[in-house]
Amino acid sequence: MAQKPTACLALADGTLFYGNGFGATGETVAELCFNTAMTGYQEIMTDPSYAGQVVTFTFPHIGNTGVNPEDDETTDPFAAGMVVKWDPTLASNWRATEELTTWLASRNRIGMGGVDTRRLTRAIRQQGAPHVALSHDPEGNFDIEALVAKARAFQGLEGLDLAKDVTCAQSYRWNEMRWAWPDGYPKQDDPKHKVVAIDYGAKRNILRCLASAGCDVTVLPATATADEVMAHDPDGLFLSNGPGDPAATGAYAVPMIKEVLRKDIPVFGICLGHQMLALALGAKTIKMNHGHHGANHPVKDMETGKVEITSMNHGFTVDSQTLPDGVAETHVSLFDGSNCGIRLKDKPVFSVQYHPEASPGPQDSYYLFERFSQAMADQSNP
Repeated sequence: MAQKPTACLALADGTLFYGNGFGATGETVAELCFNTAMTGYQEIMTDPSYAGQVVTFTFPHIGNTGVNPEDDETTDPFAAGMVVKWDPTLASNWRATEELTTWLASRNRIGMGGVDTRRLTRAIRQQGAPHVALSHDPEGNFDIEALVAKARAFQGLEGLDLAKDVTCAQSYRWNEMRWAWPDGYPKQDDPKHKVVAIDYGAKRNILRCLASAGCDVTVLPATATADEVMAHDPDGLFLSNGPGDPAATGAYAVPMIKEVLRKDIPVFGICLGHQMLALALGAKTIKMNHGHHGANHPVKDMETGKVEITSMNHGFTVDSQTLPDGVAETHVSLFDGSNCGIRLKDKPVFSVQYHPEASPGPQDSYYLFERFSQAMADQSNP
């Protein structure tokens, strides 16, 4: 490099990457993953499912659309940091209100540019998602031994319940619908169904899609009990995305879901919510080598033969070999054959591993929200 590096990424195996720091200064320790999406870096950084992870972006043009308040999936970034090939470019988009670098700095998130992200991505694919320590020091002074030691000491995401750290503190109502030109986010003022959404780390656009599908949405914390859910007399239950090990979150989430399933109301889950439902039905989850993170993942609907281009963000997966009788596997990844969807054969209960609200197709998977809405309509008018 022509100048002294101001950022260092230390992997637990002792491998080092140097580059140019941006955003906040300091250190962070996390699991490292890579994301193959070509757009949506702001949405990725503010997705609670990335809690405990530093994201390597394989697409080099990061920062060119800037950031704006409308595109945040939550109030603050949950990803621990970002690693990119080229230093972030200046914003060139009519919707931008702030530069990515200043946005990261104000939210205490570290960025690192000037990295061979192809080499780093290959390492993740071949060796699995590593534990890392990311440091940004404008003076370029790094204690390498200490950074490697911190990476090695990181406990990892297995056995870690992060949903309780990212969930809402109290219940709230949601009526904002999907963005539409030229008015932005309209309000749902004529809902048809009452839905309770469990917040394991819910993205705002999921709630918008529910509202757009005619739902009056009440969001409850991840630790909500079945009694608290049913106290709202919902027409349906939604289980959101979120971070961490599903088995750990399942310690308190599974008993609630099992109890609600006895009430015979429609249930719809996404990502961690999909895994929570699978656990409640008797299946098991396993840690993946490097997970699925991107907006270009092909998924096959096993019941229609349709292939959807989907957005994914998960490091754990449902073990399809453990699905019990009465549960159908509805979707599979065309990358590796892993499970991407299930449904109960005798009840309007279903879930998917991917993110239909993220518009990767861009509208390949919106039908899932309409399916949920129709299931509630059918239940109320048998």
